[in-house]
Amino acid sequence: MAKKVSARARASARKQRDKWKMKRWYTIRAPRHPWDFRQIGETIGESDEHIMGRVYEMTLQEFNGDFTKMHIILRFRVTEVVGRDALTTFIGHHHQTDHTRRQIRRYRGKVDDVVDVVSTDGYLVRLKPLIITQKRVQTSVKQAMRSKAAEVIRAFASKNTFSKIQESILGGELEGEILNAVKPIYPVKSVAIHKSQLLQEGVVNEKGPTLDDIHADEARQEAELKAKKAAAVAAAMDGEEAEEEEVAEAPSILDAAEALEPASEKSEETVEEAPAEEAPVEEAPAEEVAASADYSSMTVAELKELLKAAGKPVSGKKADLITRLNE
Repeated sequence: MAKKVSARARASARKQRDKWKMKRWYTIRAPRHPWDFRQIGETIGESDEHIMGRVYEMTLQEFNGDFTKMHIILRFRVTEVVGRDALTTFIGHHHQTDHTRRQIRRYRGKVDDVVDVVSTDGYLVRLKPLIITQKRVQTSVKQAMRSKAAEVIRAFASKNTFSKIQESILGGELEGEILNAVKPIYPVKSVAIHKSQLLQEGVVNEKGPTLDDIHADEARQEAELKAKKAAAVAAAMDGEEAEEEEVAEAPSILDAAEALEPASEKSEETVEEAPAEEAPVEEAPAEEVAASADYSSMTVAELKELLKAAGKPVSGKKADLITRLNE
């Protein structure tokens, strides 16, 4: 038997609030440096506390449109909520596993390392360089290349801020310096910082555009886009009206047909439409017409008319008709 549900339970179930109606959308924004609070996505949550600490991932191709960077995954963590904006911190990146696997072959050498560095503004970052050599190398050569790469990375980080380190990793500047430093030791196929991780935050830089400035710029860009769309629609409508006017002014099919009619038909119509008061035109005798006409240029029907007027047979081919008229 089915259990009976009390009226109180049914009333409480009706009063239960829909959690989805309580949720709202938040705009995920990249950090101020070096991303300038760029909008990178959206997320949904019941309150600010529910989205704090969320990690958002996206490819570098989605961020800057560079197709060659589609294998690089960026990671951002929500650390602050201002209104409907979820502000994030860059916590690292990594290369897709299949892309890294394609770089390694049996006849090549792989040199990898883990280097922890501290930026000038106090950020502790862990970087993992990956060096692929042209051929297999000995352990001593790998150790020399590993030491040289770590030296270059620490020297670069000690002179730059965390935002500059991000730009150099994702833009390839740091990888280029490592390549120039290790290739005298052994020929190198490729160099990459295939993974980075933020271990500890440092001093937050307050310089740069504020969130209000970013909102104002976005509103201005949206207004300009709407104006461009409206202008494009108006231009398209004007073009359609001009085409309709051209079609209306264009000659009709009947006019075109009349223009293509032979001159002989036009002359016949003109004769038929002539006023009755005009004096009748005297027709020349059939013999004179036959003598002066060029029979070869006439049609069979015209030749038969001449034969009828002369009282001669009209049967036979065109050559027979011409011969009969010439008799």
